[in-house]
Amino acid sequence: MKITDEQIEQAKQHMEYVTGNPLHQHNDCVRIAYEWLDAQVKTVSPLRRAFALKHLIEKWGARYVSQSDVELAAKLHPEVKGKYPYYNISTKLTLPDEERLVGIGEAFAHPNYRDHQTAETYTYKE
Repeated sequence: MKITDEQIEQAKQHMEYVTGNPLHQHNDCVRIAYEWLDAQVKTVSPLRRAFALKHLIEKWGARYVSQSDVELAAKLHPEVKGKYPYYNISTKLTLPDEERLVGIGEAFAHPNYRDHQTAETYTYKE
């Protein structure tokens, strides 16, 4: 299920961001972050160790994604809890299938973000 522009815009109105000034270039950036978070194994409690989630998501989606986009995607996801970057996802990260990016027009808009894709960051592959 892809989240709609209406859902994203409504969530923006009620969002309390960790950073004071939210930055959103395109709603597809929120969709890319949502799909990455959706692929992760959810845990009972939030991470205790911070990951550079924004950068991992950017590399996977080959598109700039802001921290605000990740925060909003987490708010929209019914199973993701916590505050950036401490979400209830496993430390054993899952590399999402690229099929998740089909239909997200801004995916792969910045191919240079893929230059340093590191498979060893991930324990599992979807």
